[in-house]
Amino acid sequence: MSDPRTTPSIFTRGAVDLSALRGPSQAPARPAGPAPSAAAAGPSPSASGLGGPETVIDVTEANFQSAVLERSMTTPVVLDFWAEWCEPCKQLSPVLEKLAAEGAGSWVLGKVDVDANPRLAQALRVQGIPMVVAVVGGQLVEGFTGVLPEAQVRQYLDAVLKAAGISVAAPEDPRLDAADDALMMGDLDAAEAAYKKILAESPQDRAAESGLAQVDLYRRVSGVDAAAALARAAADPEDIEAQRLAADIEVLSGQAAEAYTRLVGLVRRTSGDDRDEVRRHLLSLFAVAGPDDPAVAGARRALASALF
Repeated sequence: MSDPRTTPSIFTRGAVDLSALRGPSQAPARPAGPAPSAAAAGPSPSASGLGGPETVIDVTEANFQSAVLERSMTTPVVLDFWAEWCEPCKQLSPVLEKLAAEGAGSWVLGKVDVDANPRLAQALRVQGIPMVVAVVGGQLVEGFTGVLPEAQVRQYLDAVLKAAGISVAAPEDPRLDAADDALMMGDLDAAEAAYKKILAESPQDRAAESGLAQVDLYRRVSGVDAAAALARAAADPEDIEAQRLAADIEVLSGQAAEAYTRLVGLVRRTSGDDRDEVRRHLLSLFAVAGPDDPAVAGARRALASALF
């Protein structure tokens, strides 16, 4: 199992026969201990000893039927495929665990160590990690590969709950909900129009600003051979277009910090219009993550240092 430097899919279609994974009934899943990816975030909710609904579980090849298939008949199970060596996993897993705790048992997070469960990863066609899919009513539903901003992870979880027939809180702004839905469905033209309409009426709407930046990002990488683009950037560190595209790919591959470092370094090595072009591109990537992202805060300080 490797962590390919490729553009992550927003959706992973679940054309997998889960019946092949059924086996003799197993005992209920044991609550998960803190995974390495969650160490910095504190113990996982299910291991806190505070009682309440079980929100995080370990999923293995041995307990898949009871922990996932049978449980999914009443409660959606979201599977997080991770490995100890996977740095992007350490960014995504704490977000999922936080949201699972907030969900208070409306869905369960199942953590799958791909190194310890290679046959399960193979059966579910895991080609890169982190990878997230959900199981609802014994059926695999859409998921994603790579690290997404928390806002998009929330959107995905809302979609899973809706698929399970579980009502979710009404959005504060239905316009934003419609725009987000268009983005998640891949209708970039509709999403762009919706976000622009929101910004025309509310210029300071950060969520709409982030959504519009995501539309632009997806368009820039559409049809791009990620491996070739990264190789081109590595071969010529002064090729501004290649460095910008490589940064885009890194952001979508869950390597935003690397993307920011790449472009800050390019800012230091350029001047005039070239420097301003790189600076504006970096700001567009900041907008994707939003101003509250810790990595953005650090990169903004590095950018200021590079400029002044």
